[in-house]
Amino acid sequence: MKCWPCVAMMFVLILTLTAARGQDKPITVALIGDSTVTNQAGWGKALPGRFNDQVKVLNFAKGGRSTKSFYNEKRLPPVLEAKPDYILMQFGHNGQPGKGPERETDPATTYRDYLKIYINEARRIGAQPIVISSLTRRRFDESGHIASTLTPWAKAAGEVAAEMHVPFIDLHTASIAFHNKIGPEASYAFNPKPDDISHLNKQGAEAIVDLIVADLKKADKTLASYLKSESHDDH
Repeated sequence: MKCWPCVAMMFVLILTLTAARGQDKPITVALIGDSTVTNQAGWGKALPGRFNDQVKVLNFAKGGRSTKSFYNEKRLPPVLEAKPDYILMQFGHNGQPGKGPERETDPATTYRDYLKIYINEARRIGAQPIVISSLTRRRFDESGHIASTLTPWAKAAGEVAAEMHVPFIDLHTASIAFHNKIGPEASYAFNPKPDDISHLNKQGAEAIVDLIVADLKKADKTLASYLKSESHDDH
């Protein structure tokens, strides 16, 4: 006669060990985007330090690129050839009017079309795409609040993510709320140069990654399980 409680306990143990072994599986995270994502001028330099040693972060972001120019310059194939487990994408800044026909995108049409290409290509190689809305520029109005021109692109990113059933990190909304809370003086401390309100120094990168990590914990619990325990979301 079988001991059913023993069988049940054994089954739970097997599931627990399987989950633990899965946690030990090394994974690769690829970043694509513009300069605000790069290691040199964006938040990309701070992200690897938030994960445990099972995660490798490859940053393919390139300054000055939009969803359109990144794709047309054939920057996506090397990303796919790296066979990442996750592809995090954040664009918008260089799709705005005045950036030239090679880069400009319409948030109602072309911006969405290129995001969908990235999502579909990620899925084609078995990678999980995660869409991130545009990091706000630190431009304040006379009342001391962020005046963002990126809202149409940020809104489009969220709508594409919802339509395609993709995890979404609303960095645009989170970064606006964060800068409104700390105010202009503290926000300008993130400027790598006095007048550079778009890019990030090391302090700024760490603060923005705090926001990303906080949303990642809700957006994709599997990837979030690889975060170091000291990673926090108290901003």
